[in-house]
Amino acid sequence: MILPVYQLVRARMADTVGRIYGLAGDDPAIGEMALETPPRRALGDIAVPVAFALARRLRKAPRAIAQELAAALGPIDGVARIEAAPNGYLNFFLDRAFWTQTWLIRLPTPTPEGEMRGKTVVEHTAINPNKAAHIGHLRNAALGDAFGRALRFQGREVEIQNYIDDTGVQVADVVVGFRELERKSLADVRAIAEAHRFDYYCWDLYARVTEWYEADPPSKAERLKIRSAALHAIEHGGNETAEMAAFVADRIVRAHLQTMRRMNIRYDLLTWEGDILRMQFWAHAFEYLKKTGEVFLQTEGKLKGCWVMRIDEEGEPAAPEAPEQEQREKVIVRSDGTVTYVGKDIALQMWKFGLLDRDFYYRVFEEHAGERPLWSTSSDPDGAAKSHPSFGHAAMVCNVIDTRQAYLQKLLKQALAALGFTEQATRSIHYSYEMVALTHATARELGYESIEDSGRPFVEVSGRRGLGVKADDLLDRLIDKAAGEVSRRNPEFTPEDIRRTGEAIAVSAVRYFMVKFSRGKVIAFDIDEALSFEGESGPYLQYAVVRANNIFAKLEGREGLGEGDVVGALPSATTDALTDGSEDADALWGLVLEAARLDEVVEQAVRTLELSVLAKYAFGLAQLFNGFYHSFPILKEERVDVRLWRAAAVAYCRRQLTSALDLMGCAVPVRM
Repeated sequence: MILPVYQLVRARMADTVGRIYGLAGDDPAIGEMALETPPRRALGDIAVPVAFALARRLRKAPRAIAQELAAALGPIDGVARIEAAPNGYLNFFLDRAFWTQTWLIRLPTPTPEGEMRGKTVVEHTAINPNKAAHIGHLRNAALGDAFGRALRFQGREVEIQNYIDDTGVQVADVVVGFRELERKSLADVRAIAEAHRFDYYCWDLYARVTEWYEADPPSKAERLKIRSAALHAIEHGGNETAEMAAFVADRIVRAHLQTMRRMNIRYDLLTWEGDILRMQFWAHAFEYLKKTGEVFLQTEGKLKGCWVMRIDEEGEPAAPEAPEQEQREKVIVRSDGTVTYVGKDIALQMWKFGLLDRDFYYRVFEEHAGERPLWSTSSDPDGAAKSHPSFGHAAMVCNVIDTRQAYLQKLLKQALAALGFTEQATRSIHYSYEMVALTHATARELGYESIEDSGRPFVEVSGRRGLGVKADDLLDRLIDKAAGEVSRRNPEFTPEDIRRTGEAIAVSAVRYFMVKFSRGKVIAFDIDEALSFEGESGPYLQYAVVRANNIFAKLEGREGLGEGDVVGALPSATTDALTDGSEDADALWGLVLEAARLDEVVEQAVRTLELSVLAKYAFGLAQLFNGFYHSFPILKEERVDVRLWRAAAVAYCRRQLTSALDLMGCAVPVRM
C-alpha cells in the first residue's frame, strides 16, 4: 500500500538532501519532510516541497534546489520519473504497472516499530449490567471495536477489554427493585430469568425503581438509605443481596454479549469490578495515593468524612450544576467507606499498565466454535484456570467512554502522574464521543409517538426513565426492513438467504452510521438514512463490493478468469492502458492509487482518534469505483490487455474496500 512508498521516497530524499547539502539526519528539513498529493494527475503522484524549507538557508531559489535534487536522486525502484516543477516542487511519478502488480501480491504486514511496540489495551462497551443494551451503547462498541481493528491492521498487539461494573449503584437499584418493589427472593429472580427475556425485564424494573425513589418526596431519604445499604452489602459480599446482584449481573452480561455478537463485536477479557475489590486492588492503589497526598480526608463541608482527590483546574470542569466544593474535589471513597467508581478505575488503570504487584485469577467465560475463548477475571483461586494468556501489562491504554466522563478520565492521568508514572499517564488515552439521539421520524417508527417535540432536530432518550431504544429492537427493525428490500430485489432468494443478507445489511447500516460522524458530534440516528442503498451508508459500500464480485463471477463464467489468473497475466500484458497519457489511463491509475491509500487513512484515523476519516475514505472509494464501473466496461472491452488491467484495478479496489468495511465490522453479503 502507499505508506511503504512514502517511506521509500522520504528515505531517498533524506539521504540525498543530507549528502549534497551536508545536513544531519535530525535536521528539521529532513526529519519533518512533508509529502503532498498534487492537485492534478499530470503533476505526478507525490509532491515534495522540501526546496521551500531549504531556500532561505541555502540562499537559492526553490526551483534551483529542486533541479539539483532531481539530478542527484538517481533511479528509484517503483518511480518512473522525477521532475522539478517551475514553482519549486519536486514531483514523483510512480511506475503504475509495477505498483499495481506489487499491491495485488499482498505484501506482508511490517513489524511494528517505535511507538507501535508493546500491547495496546482498548476498553470499550462497559455497559452497566442492569438492563438491556441501548442505541447509545452501540456507538461506544462500534467505535471501540473499529479502533481495535485499526490497530491490529497496523500490526499492533491489541487486547480488547470490557469492564463490568457489577458492584455499582445501577445493579444495586435493580436488586432494590426486586426486593422492595416485587418482594422477590434470589430463587424468585432465578425463575424470572428463565421465564422472561431478563435484560428487558430488568430494563422496565430499573425505570420503575428510579420512579420509586422520586415518587414520594418525604420517603426519598429513607429509600435512598435502602439503596446505600444494598450497595454496601454488594461490595462486602457474603450475603443474599450480593448473591442476587452477582446473578443479575452475570445474566445481563450474557445478554449483552449476545447483542454484541450480532454486531460482529468480540472481546478478549471481561474485567469485573467486584474482582478489583475482592483482590484488594483498590486498597493497594489507595495506599499509594495517600502517601503522595494526592487523595486526602476531607474534614469539613458536604464532603466531610470522604477521601477526595483535588481536580486539576486545567482539566475538564465538573458539571456546572455541582456545588463549588464538588467542582474542585472528586470523592474517591465515600464517608461510609464505599469506593466510588473513580477509585476503582484508578486501580484498574494501574493494573492495565502492570503497575500493581498483583494480578487477577482468570476463568473462561464463554467459548464459541472457531473463535478464541472469552476470558474473565476472577477472585476465586479454586475455580481459576491453571494456564491463561497474559493480560494487562500494556504500553498504551485507550478507554472508550463518552465525553461526559472527560474530567474523570483526566483524574486517571492525574493519579498516574502523581505516583510518578508519567509515561503511563501520557499513554492513557480517553477516546471520547458524543451521545446518540433519534430523528423524529425514527422515534415515531420505533413507537415513541408520545415524546413531545422539544423544538430540537432530534429526540433524546433515557434508559433511566425507560425511554430508550433497545439495541436488539433496533437491529430487529433494521433486519426486517433490509430483508424486505432484499426480497423485492431478489425474488429467487430462499427465506434463509433473505434473512442472512438482511442481517449483514442491517449490521453494516448501524456500524457505518455510528462511525461516519465525527466522534465529537451528537448524532441523530435515522433508520432510512442508515439503510439507504444510494447515500453515504454501509449498504452503499457493500453494494459496491457486491458489484465488483459480480464482475469477477462473470469473468470466471465466461472466460475462466479468476483474480489469480488476472494477476498472473499482467507481467506479459502491455501497459498502455495505464501509461498512454490518456484520461482513461489516468482514471484507471487513479482508482488503483486511491485504493492504495487505505493504510495511510488508517494511520490518520489512529493518530487523530477520528474513525470518521476511514468511513469518509471508504465512501469516496466506493463512489470512485462506481463511476469507473459505469465509464469503463470490463466484460464488453475487446482489447485483452486493457480488460486485464481494468480487471486488476477492480480486484484491488474490492480488496481494499472489503478491508475498509471489515475495519468497521461490516461483512459483505454474496448478493444484495
